[in-house]
Amino acid sequence: MALQDVCKWQSPETQGPSTHLPQAGDWAVPRGCDLQTFLQMHGPRLAHGTTTLAFRFRHGVIAAADTRSSCGSYVACPSSLKVIPVHQHLLGTTSGTSADCATWYRVLQRELRLRELREGQLPSVASAAKLLSVMMSRYRGLDLCVATALCGWDRSGPALFYVYSDGTRLQGDIFSVGSGSPYAYGVLDRSYHYDMTIQEAYALARCAVAHATHRDAYSGGSVDLFHVRESGWEYVSRNDACVLYMELQKLPEPEPEGKTNQAHPESNIPHRAGECGKISSGPGELSPEDSRMPAKTETL
Repeated sequence: MALQDVCKWQSPETQGPSTHLPQAGDWAVPRGCDLQTFLQMHGPRLAHGTTTLAFRFRHGVIAAADTRSSCGSYVACPSSLKVIPVHQHLLGTTSGTSADCATWYRVLQRELRLRELREGQLPSVASAAKLLSVMMSRYRGLDLCVATALCGWDRSGPALFYVYSDGTRLQGDIFSVGSGSPYAYGVLDRSYHYDMTIQEAYALARCAVAHATHRDAYSGGSVDLFHVRESGWEYVSRNDACVLYMELQKLPEPEPEGKTNQAHPESNIPHRAGECGKISSGPGELSPEDSRMPAKTETL
C-alpha cells in the first residue's frame, strides 16, 4: 500500500486545485515583493484574442462570436463556445482568459439562482451586471482577465451591458470585445440601426464576425449566433467563418453611381443591415502609400 493511502499525504506538486476562490489578500508571494509587480515579471506571456459582439434592437439582443481559442501561436480549440447561457433570459459573451471567464460565469449562475430562491423572481439584467462587476472588482490588479457583454431580456425589455474584470460596467446598444473588435465595429457602425428586422440582424452579426475573422489572426473557426427574445434565448446557427466570408465576397457589387454621387461618397453608405455584403476586401483596396482615396474606389 502506498504511503499516500496510509497517511493521506500528497506532495506539493501533486495536490489538486482548490475548489474555492482565494480571498484578495491570500495570494502567497516572496517576502518583500509587490503582488502586481511579481505577476507582471513572472506571469505567463501568452497572446490570445477573439471576436465577440452583441447589439440590441427592436426584437431583442443578438450575440455572436467566433469559436477559435488561441494560446500564443497555438490554436488550442477551433470549436469552443464563447457565448455562455446564464439562465433562460440571460447569456453573455466571453473574452479574455478562458478559465477566468468560465469560473466567473459559474459564480454568477450560482448567485443569481440563490437570489431567485430568496426573492421569488430573477434579478434584472442591470442587477446581474452590477453583481458581476462588484464581485470581480475585488480582484483588481491580480491579473484577472474577463471582458463580457451580458445580453438579456427582463421586465424593462431587451438590455445589454458590458462588464470588465476591473469593475467597469457600461450600458449601451452595441459592444464588440476582443482583438477582432475594431474590424467588427467597422461593419456594425456602417449598417446598424435599431429598427432592423430579425433577418437583417442575423445577416449583420454574421457579416461583422466573418470580416473580423478574416483580418484578425487570433479569430477564426466558426461563427456562433444567439438571439435573446422575450420568451428566452435561442441558439440560431453555427456557420464556418471561411465559407461565410467567401459567400459574402460573391454578393453582387454596387453599380457605379453618377458623378453627383461620386462627389459625395457618404451618400453611398448603406443604411440597412442586409447591405453589409457590399463591403469588399478584394484587389480594389488601397496600398498604405496612397495618401487619399480616389473617387472611383468608394467602397472598402
